[in-house]
Amino acid sequence: MEAGRVLAQILWLFLVVPALIVFGAEAFTGTYGINYGRLADNIPSPDKVVKLLKASKIKNVRIFDSDQSVLEAFSGSGLELTIAVNNGLVKEMSSNEGQAVKWVKENVESYQYSNIVGVAVGNEVLGGDQELSAALLGAVKNIYAALQKAQLSDKVMVSTAHSQAVFNNSFPPSSCVFAENVVQYMKPLLDFFASIGSPFCLNAYPFLAFMYNPGKIDINYALFEKTTNIFDPKTGLYYDNLLDAQIDAAYSALANSGYKKMEVIVTETGWASRGDANEAAANLTNARTFNYNLRKRLAKKKGTPLRPKIPLKAYIFAMFNENQKTGPTSERNFGLFKADGSIAYDIGYKGLKSSSADSSLKLFKDLRYRSGYGSYLLTFMMCTLSSLLFLTR
Repeated sequence: MEAGRVLAQILWLFLVVPALIVFGAEAFTGTYGINYGRLADNIPSPDKVVKLLKASKIKNVRIFDSDQSVLEAFSGSGLELTIAVNNGLVKEMSSNEGQAVKWVKENVESYQYSNIVGVAVGNEVLGGDQELSAALLGAVKNIYAALQKAQLSDKVMVSTAHSQAVFNNSFPPSSCVFAENVVQYMKPLLDFFASIGSPFCLNAYPFLAFMYNPGKIDINYALFEKTTNIFDPKTGLYYDNLLDAQIDAAYSALANSGYKKMEVIVTETGWASRGDANEAAANLTNARTFNYNLRKRLAKKKGTPLRPKIPLKAYIFAMFNENQKTGPTSERNFGLFKADGSIAYDIGYKGLKSSSADSSLKLFKDLRYRSGYGSYLLTFMMCTLSSLLFLTR
């Protein structure tokens, strides 16, 4: 009888206690993510994209809308998805609380199994159209209120991504401030994000910085290759790559405005593998070098010189080349993967050619990591089995 009672208690611990533990979704797991843009007519279907992401072990994904075919494909995948209220909807979301509630109900509440962990409201709004800039804060607040109403605000992070256009004097990094034409919109937006714990999201492209200033920036500095370090005389810090300097410029602008504790997350960065005649830096070699070195840098889980204790997190742009994008040739050639799911160039991914053994290992690691107590549970199971053997002697 005593042995039976002990066994029942052990089974209760195994079966009931884990079910009672609730794990809140995080906006970003680890340090590496990717942007899944779809302005193309030759890329894989969303369900194949999910397989590709799993094969490549990329967990964090951003899309630029809330396409239902994508949300359905991601359902039950274990991937973490940030969706978007695109710029064309910002004014409507700002002026109409009911529309924000409807949008959240249709695109977030209805797809809770899709593991939506973030909603990006607009993209690179500030620094552009003034009417859209004025509407951004209202849209952000209404989407957040709608998430609160749905009891999802503690699981889904609200944010908006900014371009480098919101800054002035970004070199050296410590001198960076917000541009005068965005301050009136940026300040209340940052106040709100600080109150709800959202980060500052930045689209940072060393590629573009180099293209605009080829005579002033060493390409090795932009590609994470060995070069002469750049010195910031105000902070006494040295920089061995341009991306870190861009991020610390954002941290400086935030600190100079009173938001020293706000985290900066890179929502877009990448390098084009092909360009027009006047885009010589956009080539396969540079794209591979940048993305390979960036992947290694993110894997180290270290911070920037100014914020060494905050691991850098970044979403790579982009998953595929997008043949329907407008603008220079480089705009259509940022993809890490080809349309058939194979790699565009080798930075350590296998694409859709991963073996079943790789997939099984990924499943085990995902379950253990997601539980948050894998090593504890394994130890507990071993101890329990030992106890059962003792009791049955």
